[in-house]
Amino acid sequence: MPDSDSFLPQWQRVLQQTFGFNHLRPGQQPVVEALLAGRSAAAIFPTGSGKSLCYQLPALMLPHLTLVVSPLLALMQDQVAFLQSKGIAAASIDSSQSREQVQQIQADVRSGKIKILMVSVERLKNERFRQFIEQIPISLLVVDEAHCISEWGHNFRPDYLKLPDYCADFKIPQVLLLTATATKAVIDDMCGRFQIQPQDVVTTGFYRPNLRLLVQPTAETERRQKCLQWLQHLNKKQSEKGENFGAIIYVTLQQTAHEVADYLAPHLPFPVKAYHAGLSSDERDQIQQEFMVGTTPCIVATIAFGMGVDKSNIRQVMHYDLPKSIENYSQEIGRAGRDGLPSDCVMLADSSGFQVLENFVYGDTPELSGIHIVLDQIRNNLATHFNDQRWEVLMTPLSALSNIRLLPLKTLLVNLEMRGILTAQFSYFAEYKYKLTMSESELLANFDEARQQFLQQVFNTSQKARSWITLDTEALIKHTGDSESRRRAIVALEYCQEKGWLELQSKQMTDVYRVDVDKLNQPDLAQQLASHFAEKERSEIQRIQAMLQLLQQPTCLSRSLAHYFNDFNMTQDCGHCSVCIGKHQAWPQPESLPVLQSEQLQDLSVPLQQAIQQQFNQAASVDLLTRYLAGITAPWLTKVKARQLGAMGVLEHYPYAQIKNALTKNQ
Repeated sequence: MPDSDSFLPQWQRVLQQTFGFNHLRPGQQPVVEALLAGRSAAAIFPTGSGKSLCYQLPALMLPHLTLVVSPLLALMQDQVAFLQSKGIAAASIDSSQSREQVQQIQADVRSGKIKILMVSVERLKNERFRQFIEQIPISLLVVDEAHCISEWGHNFRPDYLKLPDYCADFKIPQVLLLTATATKAVIDDMCGRFQIQPQDVVTTGFYRPNLRLLVQPTAETERRQKCLQWLQHLNKKQSEKGENFGAIIYVTLQQTAHEVADYLAPHLPFPVKAYHAGLSSDERDQIQQEFMVGTTPCIVATIAFGMGVDKSNIRQVMHYDLPKSIENYSQEIGRAGRDGLPSDCVMLADSSGFQVLENFVYGDTPELSGIHIVLDQIRNNLATHFNDQRWEVLMTPLSALSNIRLLPLKTLLVNLEMRGILTAQFSYFAEYKYKLTMSESELLANFDEARQQFLQQVFNTSQKARSWITLDTEALIKHTGDSESRRRAIVALEYCQEKGWLELQSKQMTDVYRVDVDKLNQPDLAQQLASHFAEKERSEIQRIQAMLQLLQQPTCLSRSLAHYFNDFNMTQDCGHCSVCIGKHQAWPQPESLPVLQSEQLQDLSVPLQQAIQQQFNQAASVDLLTRYLAGITAPWLTKVKARQLGAMGVLEHYPYAQIKNALTKNQ
């Protein structure tokens, strides 16, 4: 007689044998079956609902490689470790690996030994990696945190916009999009880019009944004390149960993280530490590890903390300041109670932080003059590379020149790619420096005669300083008469570094694009791009306003949140949010601010106007003056050390438009 499990679908046998599960969770089966039937799909599941299994299971049954694009190194490493623990051949390629490790992984991918390969989206810009992956048959592209694809999403990443093109370039027949937080508009946008049919978009219920959503708008002067009370209550409750716990307090600014942590730590019987992007990577890794093992149960963090943190017993997530959007709020509270046990999500912020959030948005909108500078740079560069219509760019100097922050500048260039004006070719480091750890003769003795001769030419043409030596590729190519000398020199220096014979530093990442001159010279191109960014700005401001409206309304918070994400499965209120338990509080009205006097603003702006005139030989724009007074950083403000001029951020609590209007009256 046949085994009873021989009647099971093949995927169910693999599920049992490899993962040890008898059944899939709600939503997983239609995604798995769509992929195994040869269709693309999207899985929009709440945090902790098993999105990863939706690709891990089919990957074992599809004929070729599954390529996973993930936004965070820690996420990739955790996923790879889990898969390997199940005996599944998986690997990631990332910046922490040596050339030999990467070569071994690539060899295993070529041979078919590795079934799942995880990379960052930035890896796909690497010319050598693209040349490798184009030769590999791929069954499935998986895009984790897929909401990053949509410019109208809450965590847009410009490089994600190019994923549909990569998918076509690598001839990948199927795609799986994964996300926990996406509105209907964002789902439609990201699925439309990959032609995923509506019937293959699987959305499970957004509501998590173990999370108690509590909104307690509190004046900023009282929030630290309120945080302390909540943590003392949590510690007492968990101690009585004999259970460990974790708690996260989210703040907007790095300085606030330290202030709150320093206040709380002396009053609690457990460590409290600040975490933000301004700390070194070693410090961040150490604090995160302490949080994961429970030696530091409480973290006061900016949004730099959380993605990739899969700790099951986080019992409190507090928002000291307003989150950036409903999507951010849902993502942050989603880190609580992943073990299914009751956990509290406490909003202490009030509307006083609204202006700070708005100002972040305004700071990312390029001025029309900055867009013109970028386009002029491309045209001017073409004058020197006209035959091959090539543009080479260093992002940081271009940001400083155009007064456009790096992220919106990257977004601008991706928009030029989407319009067919730019085509990314490859990237390279403009500068290589090295320092020998042994004598030249000792190093050269490790090679045969031909390689010795070439390396000697590299050393002879390099520019020597006291300690570091700079590779001079122009001199090397001139000396050897071989245009391939630069590539050969870099490969040789990287090899010597791996052997420990020298230290190597690479700087100034240069992106190379091909330019469509006709499209570049459209007469209204700059204005079109400016209009696009203005629309994006309006969308972001509306997102902040929608968040305030949702948190302030006297209706069930859990249900309102589910409806925002197009989940209408809740037939009744949750019964345990602050509204449902009768604890809804009216939000205090922000204090009225004095009317802005144009003459006063003009006086405050004089030092900056003088500094801009002196540094850039032009007048400061109204937008630059507004950013200065609102405390919004910009490359030109950094260049003139605006924080030392006396009025940077003095009007940070005023609406941006109000400051701008008052300044405009004097123009």
